[in-house]
Amino acid sequence: MKLMGKTVYLDTLERQDCRALWQATEWDIDNLTEEPGLGLSVEKADEWFEEIQRLQRNRHIRLGIFLEDGRVIGDAALQNLDYRNRCCSVGIGIARLADRAKGYGGQALDLLLKYGFHCLGMERITANTLEVNAGSRRLLETHGFLLEGRERKAVYLNGQKYDRLCYGLLREEYEAGAK
Repeated sequence: MKLMGKTVYLDTLERQDCRALWQATEWDIDNLTEEPGLGLSVEKADEWFEEIQRLQRNRHIRLGIFLEDGRVIGDAALQNLDYRNRCCSVGIGIARLADRAKGYGGQALDLLLKYGFHCLGMERITANTLEVNAGSRRLLETHGFLLEGRERKAVYLNGQKYDRLCYGLLREEYEAGAK
C-alpha cells in the first residue's frame, strides 16, 4: 500500500525502517512534546515493529513517511480504528529535527485524511496534542480540525503539567474544505 504525495509517500514500515526511525529520532530537550525514549536499544525498535504487525488493520494502520529517494523520515497512523462507529484518531511523527517544519507532516496528514474518509469510510477523525506543541496545533487547525476540548493538566512532562488538547474533524467538514 503506497500513498503518493508531492514530495513524500506513505508505505509499509518494514523492520529495517523501524530500526532506522528508532536510531534517527532526535529530541528537542528545550521543547519536549512527548517523553523521550533515551537509552532504549534497537531491540525496542524490533518490539515496536512486532506491535505494528500485530495491530495492523485491526486497531490501526501505521505507515512510514518516505522521501522520494526512499529514506524513511517518520511514521503516520490512523489509530483506534472503530469501524462500527466510523471513527479513529490520527498521529504523525517525524524523527529528525532537520526534517520537521518542511511540510512533510502536512502531506502525510493530507494522505491519511483522504484514505480515512474516502477508502475506510470514516465519518470522524480525532487528534490529541499537548498545548505546548504549537506546530501540531497549527497543522491540525490548517487541515480543518476543530478544538473540541481540553484535558487540564493531563500530562506530566519534563517536570511540568500540561493540558492535552482534543481536536476533531468530521467527514462533511473535510469534504467542504478538501484541497
